[in-house]
Amino acid sequence: MTKPDISFLSQKLFKVIAECAKDLGFPSYVVGGLVRDLLLNKPQKKDIDIVCLGSGMLLAEKVAEQLNKNIQVHYFKNFGTAMFRYEDIDVEFVGARKESYQRESRKPIVEDGTLEDDQNRRDFSINAMALSLNEADFGQLIDPFNGIADLESGIIRTPLDPDITFSDDPLRMLRAIRFATQLQFSIHHDSLKSIARNKTRIKIISQERITDELNKIILSENPSIGFNLLFDTGLLEIIFPEMHALQGVETIGEMTHKDNFYHTLKVLENVCLVSGNLWLRWAAILHDIAKPPTKRFHKTHGWTFHGHENLGAEMVPGLFKRMKLPLDANMKYVQKLVRLHLRPIGLAKENITDSAIRRLLFEAGEEIDDLLKLCRADITSKNKIKVKKYIDNFALVEQKTIEIENKDHLRNFQPPIDGEIIMKTFGIGPSKYIGIIKVAIKDAILEGEIQNNYEEAYAMMLQIGEKNGLVQVQAS
Repeated sequence: MTKPDISFLSQKLFKVIAECAKDLGFPSYVVGGLVRDLLLNKPQKKDIDIVCLGSGMLLAEKVAEQLNKNIQVHYFKNFGTAMFRYEDIDVEFVGARKESYQRESRKPIVEDGTLEDDQNRRDFSINAMALSLNEADFGQLIDPFNGIADLESGIIRTPLDPDITFSDDPLRMLRAIRFATQLQFSIHHDSLKSIARNKTRIKIISQERITDELNKIILSENPSIGFNLLFDTGLLEIIFPEMHALQGVETIGEMTHKDNFYHTLKVLENVCLVSGNLWLRWAAILHDIAKPPTKRFHKTHGWTFHGHENLGAEMVPGLFKRMKLPLDANMKYVQKLVRLHLRPIGLAKENITDSAIRRLLFEAGEEIDDLLKLCRADITSKNKIKVKKYIDNFALVEQKTIEIENKDHLRNFQPPIDGEIIMKTFGIGPSKYIGIIKVAIKDAILEGEIQNNYEEAYAMMLQIGEKNGLVQVQAS
C-alpha cells in the first residue's frame, strides 16, 4: 500500500486550519477515519477530525472566523471539543489528550496529552494514523501502530492490550465487529478472544449506542459477517437474546429441523442483494424470531412452528421498545411483514386463486412489493431442485399479483361506498348496518363477485339494505 494521496490537503479548509494552528502555536493533525479511508481509496468522508496540541475549542473558533464569520461553532466543554459545519462537512477539533477509566463507566477522566497519548487512546490501529498539518512535515503520515500493514492484511487490531482497550470502553467491541463487517476484514485473534472475555462489559453501554452500531452492521454489504462474529464472541446472547435463541438444531428419530439462526442470516443476505432498506432488513432478521417459543414435535409430521408469524408480529413492538428503535410507521411496517411473510409462499404451494391474491393485496397494501422481496429471500434450502421448484411457483404468484393489481387496484384499497353514503341513502344514523354493508361489499370485491367500482358497490348496498329492512330515501 502506498502513502495516502494528500492532494486533498490543498483545499481551502486545510490551508486555513494549518495557518490558524501555526498562529496559535498548536501543532495539528488530521486523524482517524479520513486517513484510513484515504489509504483504502474510498470516497472522502463527510466528517473530519482534527487533533491539536493545545485547545481544540480555540482552534475551532479561529478557523471558523477565517473561513466564514457566519459559521456557528458548537462547543462541548466537558469533552474539550468543538465542531462546526463547513459546506457539507462536519469538522471536529479536540486537544490531544490521554484518558483513564473507572470500572463502571465508559466516560474517561481526561488530561492534556501529546499526539502519542492521543493515538494510544484510539480504538484500532487503522484508526490511529494521523496526517500532519504542520509546516515542517506537512502531509507526513504518522503511523505508530503499523496501521498501514493492518489495512493491507485486512486486520482489525487494538493499538494496546485489547483487554484494556475493550474494558475501558466496551463499545469498542461492537465497533470492532462493525468495522470487520463494513470493511470485510478479520479481527486479530488476540482482539477476538478479548471480546469474548470482556463481553459482559457491554452491559454498561447505553442501548442507543448498541443499537446504532447494530444498525450500521445491518446496513453493511454483508451483515451476516457481523452477526456471526456477535454470535461467536457471545455478545449476541447479551444484546439480542431472541436472535441468539434461533441457533441450533434438534433431532428426534430421523426428523431434524433446520438451524433457524443460519437460515435467518441467509434470508438477510438475500434481502441485501435487492434492497438497502434498513427496515426490510430488520424484517428479514425478525421474520422467524418466534420459532423457538412455537417449536413443537409431532410423531406423524415432525417439527412445526405453527403461529410463529403471528407471535413474531406481537413480539416486534416489545423488541423495538427495548432496543430503542423507533415506535412509528417503521415498526408497523416491520410488524406487518413479519405477520404476512408466510402468505405468498403459502400461495406458491397451492393453486393460486384470484381471491387469495386480492386478499393478499388488501392486507399488504403499499408493502406488497417489499413483502414479495422478503418472501423470495425466504426460499432457502440446500436442495437446489426444491429451491427451483419454489422459485418457479413463487414467480407465478408475483406475476398474478401484478395482473390483479393492475386490474382491481387493491394496493391502497378504499371501499367505493363509505358510511356517509350508506346513512344518507337509507336515512339512518350510525348503526350496525353500516358495518354489515361495508364488510359485505369489501368481501364481495376481494372474492371477485363484484368489480371495485362505485356502480356495482352501490347496487350491492341497496340489495343488502333491502334484506335488512332498510328503505332507500328518495331524493326530494
